[in-house]
Amino acid sequence: MTERSYTATIGLEVHVELATKSKMFCGCRNQPHGSEPNAHICPVCLAHPGTLPVPNEEAIASILLFGQAVGAQAATYSEFDRKQYFYPDIPKAYQLSQYAYPFLTGGAIKGVALTRVHLEEDTARSQHDKGDYSLVDFNRAGVPLMELVTEPVIHSATAAGDFARELQLTLRTLGIAHVNMERGEMRVEANISVSQTDTLGTKVEVKNLNSFKSVESAIAYEIERQVALLEQGEGVAQETRGWDEVKQRTYLQRSKETAKDYRYFPDPDIPKMSIQDHMYFSRLSEKTIELPEEKRKKYKDIGLPSNQIETIIQSDFLDTYFAQVVKLAMDVATTPSVLPLAANYLTSDVVWLRGKGTPMHLSAKHFLELISLLERGVITSRVAKDLLPELLESNAAPEVLANQRGLIRSADTNALSVILQQVIVDNESVVAEYRAGKAASLQFLIGQVMKISKGTADPALAREELLKLLS
Repeated sequence: MTERSYTATIGLEVHVELATKSKMFCGCRNQPHGSEPNAHICPVCLAHPGTLPVPNEEAIASILLFGQAVGAQAATYSEFDRKQYFYPDIPKAYQLSQYAYPFLTGGAIKGVALTRVHLEEDTARSQHDKGDYSLVDFNRAGVPLMELVTEPVIHSATAAGDFARELQLTLRTLGIAHVNMERGEMRVEANISVSQTDTLGTKVEVKNLNSFKSVESAIAYEIERQVALLEQGEGVAQETRGWDEVKQRTYLQRSKETAKDYRYFPDPDIPKMSIQDHMYFSRLSEKTIELPEEKRKKYKDIGLPSNQIETIIQSDFLDTYFAQVVKLAMDVATTPSVLPLAANYLTSDVVWLRGKGTPMHLSAKHFLELISLLERGVITSRVAKDLLPELLESNAAPEVLANQRGLIRSADTNALSVILQQVIVDNESVVAEYRAGKAASLQFLIGQVMKISKGTADPALAREELLKLLS
């Protein structure tokens, strides 16, 4: 950054919309995106006088399940508080949140310690782009919102981005949130300071970062901005800033509020909660969900490289499908080389075919059968690749289909000899090039053998016999 050494200290606050069926304190559908404005509202989420909020049991269970996954300490007692502030998209003029008694404390993700995780309600959504007036859509008002706060133990923009990605993956794995950042289902705020000593510098908050790239870019910019101010002999003001994606810079929004500005106090309409005495919550520990880090270890033991592992676990389709393949392979005790081969075909050929619009009807059982046929040498890789598009659409039994098409690998040396003679006669110029020293021509000739044999010839045997004839 400069010749003088500065240490950046970063803490993150992350808001996540939970994927419950109903809102946090009423029975309205939790569907803030893709609906007609104000389609899912009621007197409770609009804060009509005399209405009473009722906490969503599913949302609380989601938070506690997340706590189990990250090693957090679940509260035995909790309550909801009123966070006082006025804004047009908060119908009550306060937000139901948690202050003194969050549902979770502690825990860690990707080595980053967590301070707390609590539940609150989301605000409505204001729209300012329709003319010289603003509109408010209350579909989002009251949606269950998980707020996670990390300890200030992150020291780079890259580490912050890595944490946010792992958090998103963990939430998706648990199935408690969709966390699509482009839809605002996961929103990151970063608290950033720089210092040359062990004493932390003045903290600046950057709000509402809605992509991993924005998280990393905003933090990197803010570190440089603060260092530049200090190098010029100026102070860093404690404030809240926004991120301009176009200009790639932060900008001042307002001076930073503190907890006392919100005048928290326990909500008198919501009873206090004794978590440990609630039968539904006490049974959450019976759930077994394989977390991303556990999958990484298992797939590494199978023999998959790190980049391929990340490709699989970051994709909902690949993650679910490959897990089925692995379970089937373990049940039938396949040879160790089958699963790496299956992963290769899945992350390359299958992904490519699906990207072209090929429907995916191939069961994990039949996919594993196809890979096993290939691994045992019953069919060649050429046949496997040729059969795959049809298998994806039809889910036919691979061995039956290969037999019907006459695509089982041939051990008939007489038939191979006929094909080799035909290839040599039909490709005299390529044969001449090979005999003149162009080694690459041999691969073309082998390719012609495989083409004529419809992939049934043994490539190694074809090469061996072809070399004899050419010499």
